[in-house]
Amino acid sequence: MDIEKQEERKTDTNSQAKAVAMEKTQNSKEEQERKQTSNEIPVSQVRQVKQAKQTSKSNLAKKAQVRRDILDSVVSCEFCKEKFWSSVGWFLSGWDVTKGSKSMKFTQKMPWDPIKDYQTMWNDTQHFMSIWKSLKPVICKVHGFAIAGGSDIALCSDMIIMADNAEIGYMPSRVWGTPTTAMWVHRIGPEKAKKMLFTGDKINGKEAEKIGLVLESVSPEKLDERVEALANRIKTVPINQLAMQKMVINQYMETSGITQMQRLSTIFDGISRHSPEGIQFQKRVEEKGWKEAVRERDQGLYDWSKKKKFD
Repeated sequence: MDIEKQEERKTDTNSQAKAVAMEKTQNSKEEQERKQTSNEIPVSQVRQVKQAKQTSKSNLAKKAQVRRDILDSVVSCEFCKEKFWSSVGWFLSGWDVTKGSKSMKFTQKMPWDPIKDYQTMWNDTQHFMSIWKSLKPVICKVHGFAIAGGSDIALCSDMIIMADNAEIGYMPSRVWGTPTTAMWVHRIGPEKAKKMLFTGDKINGKEAEKIGLVLESVSPEKLDERVEALANRIKTVPINQLAMQKMVINQYMETSGITQMQRLSTIFDGISRHSPEGIQFQKRVEEKGWKEAVRERDQGLYDWSKKKKFD
């Protein structure tokens, strides 16, 4: 009998414990519901939030339209506008590399037609140079990457302001390309230009400012503010004054033979893409994919002449 009573007491105790636990759980759920109810946003505030979001979207759309208007006034060719305009409403870094492995349109089937290639690439170069030839000042704001064709675009502008952590360079100079705008030597002189194009290295904004490639490098948080400040200072000058100063300064580069250099660079760009090493790079892209072939090229892992990785 004692054993039975003990078992009954245990059962009662367990039942009471379960009941207490269930009650606590229920109280916890009710407490959470009360908190949620107390934290609910009034309908008026919800409307205000929605209106604020709509206003924000409207302001972004207006800013995007202003940027489009600026681009229309500065750049005349539609090709350049397509190249420069990104999905967020500003400049792109160059050729869309995600399509590189699918369409190697820059390399013809052999034997290649050098004149056809020259015509295509010379047109592209002139599109880039429409920024340089524009009578209005162009400030290039660089965040992220300005590499390969993106560096051509940036270097054709009048002034460049970069974020400290942004990067600029022309990696195809290692194999499969030559910068057709030939702006590097005019920006930083022969020796530094050779170093950049012999190595194909990328450098950040701080280093670019140090070697004189760009006007200024600032922290990413201050990039917009700095560019706006410079633009606001410039806009107080009459446009005819700005145009005259730009034409005189550009004349210095024209006198030094920028057009002849660009023609030679454009010819060499075509040769570099159809040289034995350029053809091997294309084959490597087809075998390993665009990203892997570029990694091997930029990190110096592959011997394009001997068609094998370095030992």
